Amino acid sequence: MATKPAIVIAGVTKRYRRVAQSHKFLTLKSAFVGGNLFKLLNPAEVFTALDGVDLEIRRGETFGLIGANGAGKSTLMKLVAATTKPTEGTVTVNGKISALIELGAGFHPEISGRENVYINGIMLGLSREEIEARFDDIVAFAELEEFIDTPVKNYSSGMYMRLGFSVAIHVDPDILVIDEVLAVGDEAFVHKCLDKIGEFKRRGKTILLVTHGLETVRRLCDRAAWVDRGKIRAVGDPMRVTDRYLNWVGEQEESELTRVERQRVASAGEASGEDAHIDITDEAPKNEEGEEAPYEPGRWGNQAVRIEGVRFLDEQGDAGHVFATGDAMTIEVRWSAPTEVNDFVFGLGLFNANGVSCYGTNTDLERFKGESLNGEGKALIHLPSLDLVGGTYYLDVAVHSRDGRPYDYHRGLYSFRVHSRYGDVGVARLGHTWDFSGGVRWKQLGGIESERDPELTRGDGA
Repeated sequence: MATKPAIVIAGVTKRYRRVAQSHKFLTLKSAFVGGNLFKLLNPAEVFTALDGVDLEIRRGETFGLIGANGAGKSTLMKLVAATTKPTEGTVTVNGKISALIELGAGFHPEISGRENVYINGIMLGLSREEIEARFDDIVAFAELEEFIDTPVKNYSSGMYMRLGFSVAIHVDPDILVIDEVLAVGDEAFVHKCLDKIGEFKRRGKTILLVTHGLETVRRLCDRAAWVDRGKIRAVGDPMRVTDRYLNWVGEQEESELTRVERQRVASAGEASGEDAHIDITDEAPKNEEGEEAPYEPGRWGNQAVRIEGVRFLDEQGDAGHVFATGDAMTIEVRWSAPTEVNDFVFGLGLFNANGVSCYGTNTDLERFKGESLNGEGKALIHLPSLDLVGGTYYLDVAVHSRDGRPYDYHRGLYSFRVHSRYGDVGVARLGHTWDFSGGVRWKQLGGIESERDPELTRGDGA
């Protein structure tokens, strides 16, 4: 048995009915006499959560599952834990398994934590004597001594997680299966859980972990798999798998940001063709008190000079909306002026998702005096290093006279997203180093190896 894989998933497909409405079958017997229930349903009535999945998890390894919500990760975990069965294929588990795959799963809300410990322990294969021997340790690890005789319906989500995790690990399984439930725990208890997972890892236990914490996967897991729409898209080294997943996330965000930007620009009156009607006010929108309205997307100006389009360019000159902390960016502003203008200023402002001004400048502040603007052209603003904390940012871009009269002002029509593996807060990520003296010792946790942020790599990454 020691040479067998811990878990073998072979050709597994799992389908669910989308709705629980009445069907053409009057009885369950008629469904099975008529043939396979899922085959007789229309394709629109069936949701395929997993589609032909093959996966082998080696004995003694820590294996991570990553992917977007609804990708099929939790369904896969439930199949491994045998709380549901595959529609097709087989799942083979070699060893004693303990699973924490759903918050409060197996707990009866009306009875106490004490009684639930005994019920869960028996469900996981322990005898009553074994539960009694481990009971104090279970309660102490969960830090629920004061509440163990309280009905669990009065527990918070964090208390549920504590008790469930504590029972699962004190069963001392060969295979530990953990879903994203750790996300509801407080910081101190999550660290405690991760330490316990590390102990299991040192003891040669098999661990199957589902998490959105990619840094946790990189740090803890020997291998990882990316699940996407019921299929395995990549399996292997955690760094390479998470990088490939992040490439895909960037592509999805790029598509979404592009779509939203087009809607904002169109609703603000941007011409989308020769016959497009443009209805643009001369001044910024006002509220009922006659003051300029709060930060909302919009466009105004007398159109003596027009901003025809804005793009965010990377180092290769490719347009995009997703960047990483430290990346170079060029903001390209295409303009046109049907008649010559001799008094003009180009300006930009950068705002975070809360509408807080992060940075602003214009050509007048930087001592450029406009003399002539005619025809069409581009203004390029080069940012050699995008030293911003992670988040979504909105751009104001404008052409106006030196006294502030707007020719064309675009407020918040364009946005980009910055990814960062750093936990900085605020707006800017200032260049810095750390230096210490005296009796200081640090433990390197890994993850950040340079000031450049590699979290959003471009290319295959596999």
